[in-house]
Amino acid sequence: MHRPFLAAGFLLGFLAVAAGAFGAHGLAAVLDPPALETWETGARYQMYHALALVAVGLAAARWPTTWWSGPALLFIAGTVVFSGSLYFLALTGAGWLAAIAPLGGASLLAAWVWCLLVVLRKT
Repeated sequence: MHRPFLAAGFLLGFLAVAAGAFGAHGLAAVLDPPALETWETGARYQMYHALALVAVGLAAARWPTTWWSGPALLFIAGTVVFSGSLYFLALTGAGWLAAIAPLGGASLLAAWVWCLLVVLRKT
């Protein structure tokens, strides 16, 4: 069960590095500073949560339980929604995305709380 979590974490980490490099080298001359900062925020949070997903995969390998599936899926969905909306916002300036990013952020927060509950629960 832990291998898909690890694979997703490694993939999101790879894509975060690629997004950061693309922002620094490909978009720096194209985007205005606020849009570039938005892009960088997306890449930074994507990396944080890629690492969190790897940690969930390692925890699931060490302490097997189906309870790890919830936070893993929330980390994946939250990262895609949060960082993805920031990338799209930076590239298009579409202001309506300001309403979508918090949904991804709420998913990420829920994933962290769920991880805490899994660790604290009695087996």
